[in-house]
Amino acid sequence: MKSCQALIIGGSAGSLEVLLKVLPNLRRDLSFPIILVMHRKSGKDSLLTDLLSAKTQLSVKELEEKEKIRPATIYIAPPGYHVLIENDHTFSLDASEKVNFSRPSIDVSFESAAEVYGESLVCLLLSGSNRDGAAGLKKAKAAGGTAVIQDPASALVAYMPEQGALEAKIDAVLEIEEMSNYINELSNA
Repeated sequence: MKSCQALIIGGSAGSLEVLLKVLPNLRRDLSFPIILVMHRKSGKDSLLTDLLSAKTQLSVKELEEKEKIRPATIYIAPPGYHVLIENDHTFSLDASEKVNFSRPSIDVSFESAAEVYGESLVCLLLSGSNRDGAAGLKKAKAAGGTAVIQDPASALVAYMPEQGALEAKIDAVLEIEEMSNYINELSNA
């Protein structure tokens, strides 16, 4: 297994339920950050941050412009912005046009991270109802990264991981129960 410098998890409808099952079992000493790019409605509340914080020992925060990316932290993409990863391992927020009817777009984040992290990037695509993330998985694979999807059979909405499997050569198809161990093992690579 290749060394992981960043894990990006993308999801839409049905993905929050997956995260609520996976996060409680993650090691608190992960050697990489987890960046969550979820389709969600705009709002200034911290409900998602609070909800996820209650389920994990890792630090959880909504990411900010020019923030330095640190290990053992779960970063949540703010609604209404695409999240880009800069070469100096900081975040950049972009309010340009929606991609796949979404902002943040999973594709934009996967593709941006692939350029920076290359083979040390792992992308995980969860349940969702559009094809956002599929092209990004392909780009991550082309850069040497690892593409992983939720088993479509276990997804509340199977379309998103199915599209990922059609677009990219997938390295692993995971049941929800397997995800925590898979993520924890990335820290050992």
